[in-house]
Amino acid sequence: MATKVYIVYYSMYGHVAKLAKEIEKGAASIEGVEAKIWQVPETLTGEVLEKMGAAPKSDAPIITPDELAEADGLLLGFPTRFGMMSAQFKAFMDATGGLWKSQTLAGKPAGIFYSTGSQGGGQETTPLTAITQLVHHGMVFVPVGYTFGAGMFEMEKVKGGSPYGAGTYAGDGSRQPSQLELELAFHQGKYFALQRDSRELLDFLRP
Repeated sequence: MATKVYIVYYSMYGHVAKLAKEIEKGAASIEGVEAKIWQVPETLTGEVLEKMGAAPKSDAPIITPDELAEADGLLLGFPTRFGMMSAQFKAFMDATGGLWKSQTLAGKPAGIFYSTGSQGGGQETTPLTAITQLVHHGMVFVPVGYTFGAGMFEMEKVKGGSPYGAGTYAGDGSRQPSQLELELAFHQGKYFALQRDSRELLDFLRP
């Protein structure tokens, strides 16, 4: 049976959605892994979203909390609001109380990816505070670490992401994920998927 990796995200302006697509490609590049993208429900009205200049929603299906149980691993993505995950994603996590009570998600591996408005806007605080959600479910956090190699040490270009996971800077909304940020997202998806086989993982990481 295929290993199911669910990429679950919220995106208002499309930045996190672009990272999600690259993560999906990375995870799906591993034989025996079935990667699928999902969106969490929107909590704002269409009128409010229009006033905020939000991007159109993608055609990814809307996930329910109970559907998380079907996945063998989860990669969770969201934009930052004041250094933490957006309210839309927090509302979705708040609705997983039944799964918490039954410990359905306990032991499942999980990773995190995100976007922020600026370099000081939460590239580390957002994933760091989001880990609490995983901890209460007993999930196993899988950071990308420094497995991306030289790309993690890029100093000449603005680059989102951290050892916690892939990331991008949205700026005023006009900046789109750079090629390097997209490559990190692909790498995260592939690295996460390789957790299923320690030998494959070692070969991937070996210089």
